[in-house]
Amino acid sequence: MPWYLGVAYFFGGVFLANAIPHIVSGVLGRPLQTPFASPPFKGLSSAAVNVAWGLFNLAVAYLLLIVIGKFEIRNWLHAVPCFAGFAAMAFQCARSFARLSRD
Repeated sequence: MPWYLGVAYFFGGVFLANAIPHIVSGVLGRPLQTPFASPPFKGLSSAAVNVAWGLFNLAVAYLLLIVIGKFEIRNWLHAVPCFAGFAAMAFQCARSFARLSRD
């Protein structure tokens, strides 16, 4: 596997993990921080903005995993970088959203 596919799979996992909280919060009608909030990444965006941001992240994940690479979940050379990116973003989201709930 070429090195750039590993990078694409890693960032595909990152974007996939970032899509989940935004889509879920948006569908539940809850505001959540996005880059479009005021101030960016600190304020809260509406539910509709979160659904749109989540769908954008999902589309980027699709492009990185399926279009650029031919991602196969059963191939550990594909799954490991994707899982690493997903885990890194999941922990980052957990830390970021916990900080928001404390304020």
